[in-house]
Amino acid sequence: MTTIFWMLAGLLILAAFMIVLPPLWRPREIAAADQDQRNIAIARQRLSELQDQLQTGALTRTQFEEQRAELEVALSDDLDIPGQVKASGTKGRWMVFMLVLLVPLTALSLYAGLGNYASLDRPSDASAAPGPEDISRMVAGLAARMKNNPNDAQGWLMLGRSYKYLQQYPEAADAFAQAYRLLGDQAEVLLSYADALAMANDGRLSGKPAELVFKALALEPNNMTGLWLGGMAKAEAGDVTGAVQLWRKLEASLPPGSEAQQEIQTLMANIESRKPEEQPTETAPQGIEVEVSLAPELQPKIGPEHTVFIYAQALSGPKMPLAIVRKQVSDLPLTVNLNDSMAMMPEMKLSRFDEVKLIARISKSGNATQQPGDLIGVIESVALDDRNRKIIVINSEVK
Repeated sequence: MTTIFWMLAGLLILAAFMIVLPPLWRPREIAAADQDQRNIAIARQRLSELQDQLQTGALTRTQFEEQRAELEVALSDDLDIPGQVKASGTKGRWMVFMLVLLVPLTALSLYAGLGNYASLDRPSDASAAPGPEDISRMVAGLAARMKNNPNDAQGWLMLGRSYKYLQQYPEAADAFAQAYRLLGDQAEVLLSYADALAMANDGRLSGKPAELVFKALALEPNNMTGLWLGGMAKAEAGDVTGAVQLWRKLEASLPPGSEAQQEIQTLMANIESRKPEEQPTETAPQGIEVEVSLAPELQPKIGPEHTVFIYAQALSGPKMPLAIVRKQVSDLPLTVNLNDSMAMMPEMKLSRFDEVKLIARISKSGNATQQPGDLIGVIESVALDDRNRKIIVINSEVK
């Protein structure tokens, strides 16, 4: 067995030397631009794969945006490596001698410590994925670089998507505005800018976001993101027919039976199920009375200035709040009445649903989108005709 080990070790060492040593021994200069181009090429290939997965329904739009943002953050970190290697003449040749000594010594130590079949079953530790602080640091580095390169359109796009991934929507909108300034009327730029503006305005598309969306649709009538946002803008404006027309076009473009297609079908069914004459009057909105408090053991985790969102959500389909109230931790405990006057869209109101989910969430960042570290309390199902006061205790942390 020992003889076989050394034969295999020798072959592996020889193969390693044939791969590693010639580039180190041969005098040349590796330009930083060459490495950057390789990183960019790899990133483009991965982006193409993600787009294919989106088109086939293997990824939802949300998953696609998250993975694209992660890819761009990683690329920005690669392109920002200080002091790219520049080896010329004899620089780097010291590694030849180090490798000649270290590889056999490493093989000896591995054989001494792991020279048994049982050791092959030991799982190796996976490298840790970058955490939120690492990502924030990389995005901050990209933002600093853009101050010195204000005419880098692709850099602004990357920064905008990175901010969007971090749910820093006002900053994302500013970055996309810079990209729009440089690139002009391109559908993807217009839609990214519109979406960030809307998210920075509590999800509302009226005004400039809607203007950008329909400009994008004029350029690319079959753009799926444009069809989705255009339908949302139409529905928000009370144009149910226009919204459904856009969403039916989108539905036909989605993979049959996919999660995205089912979600759009649910949304259209909810909107079309009510005739205009069946809509409740706005003079005396009825709603759900909700009492919200914070569990004592969680109080040290937050401050009085942190934001409290109290809202109702459909049990299935889009997760847009049907009615929402925004308060501060200093207001707790409190009682609110969720009703149609608090709807984010005219056609997505509380009174259009028989049952809803109630959520009270404390956001340390102030973002309307749920994220790890938020504190939350939930009532999974509430009937609209139940007039009893509902009590929510914020008693858990979002992981």
